[in-house]
Amino acid sequence: MKRLIALDMLRGYALVCIMIDHMPVSVLRNYTLANFSVFDAAELFVLLSGFLVGMVWLMVEQKEGRRAAQWRFARRAFEVWRAMIIGSVVMALLSAALWAVDLRHTAVWNQYAVWILENPLGYAGAVGTLWLQPNLLDVLALYVILIAVTPLTVPLLLRWPLGFLAASVALWWFAPMLNGLFPNHRKGGLLFNPFGWQMLFFTGVAMGLFRRDVMPVLMRHARLLTVLSAGMFLFGASIIIALKFGDAALPVRNALKQVYGTIDKWPLDGTRYLAILAASWLVAVPLAGVMERLAASRPGVALQQIGRGGLWSFIICVLLSVLGDALQMNPPDQGAARKLLVDLWVILALWWLSVLWLNHGAPWQKARKSK
Repeated sequence: MKRLIALDMLRGYALVCIMIDHMPVSVLRNYTLANFSVFDAAELFVLLSGFLVGMVWLMVEQKEGRRAAQWRFARRAFEVWRAMIIGSVVMALLSAALWAVDLRHTAVWNQYAVWILENPLGYAGAVGTLWLQPNLLDVLALYVILIAVTPLTVPLLLRWPLGFLAASVALWWFAPMLNGLFPNHRKGGLLFNPFGWQMLFFTGVAMGLFRRDVMPVLMRHARLLTVLSAGMFLFGASIIIALKFGDAALPVRNALKQVYGTIDKWPLDGTRYLAILAASWLVAVPLAGVMERLAASRPGVALQQIGRGGLWSFIICVLLSVLGDALQMNPPDQGAARKLLVDLWVILALWWLSVLWLNHGAPWQKARKSK
């Protein structure tokens, strides 16, 4: 499968944003995606992950058959589940070590550090059963569920795409009620509601599966779709920018709210969903050349390498969020320059560790799987 360098770059950018967004006093936190759009890196990560699933499924099914594709994603679900447990344990141990040397941090709940020391097996078991989803890693719990159902759902999507769409919308509509039935320590289901976020994920899967058939049809209406997409994206951006102006923009905020009502990220809000779909069209069509040139630049290549790091890069970005947060908060009165240096350090560390994995970990993993 030919790699899409812009896709890898955007995956890397999403991971950098996730890392920085979870460092509360970060300087660069004021310049991440969430500051300029109504959606954030979580939507970007889930949509791109779904798109990659669709592309890989199509490639494997065409070369090796459907059962091979089903087995590949069943195995992938196990790998994500295992990474979630290992990442949760390492993150809790890192938090405990930071507290032990009196380095305060708020990126992650300090109770995990207590639990991992008092009852490590119980903590790991609670994470593994999805009873507990430690913050920063909670999106992996969603990803485990979505990947685990793909061996059953993707064949349905391929055979009955319109029926699948109707079922997906119905699940999204009743997502808050359904998620409340999910046994969980929050007593309200998973933070990232899988019944809602499945719609974004499988939208990405459908893009990966049907893009060669659908894009020629859509391109006949490219100008109209570009105008509509730009309008939707700007509408979402206006919501966020108006909030930053505070009371001065209150009339604008009230007028906008008459259109979108309320926005709730966790069950997958409709406004955020439409905004990221609009952004996807803009990136894939009118800005395609720009994205390719950005991906080929030096920073773009670095982001590509982070994006290609997969689960390894995700776990590392979470750990660096906790460590970077501790370094920025201690001492508490440090200036913006030092905080900015920490921001740059964690980004460079994420890039370096991703390259290390691509050069040493990934080849070993591929060789082991091919045996």
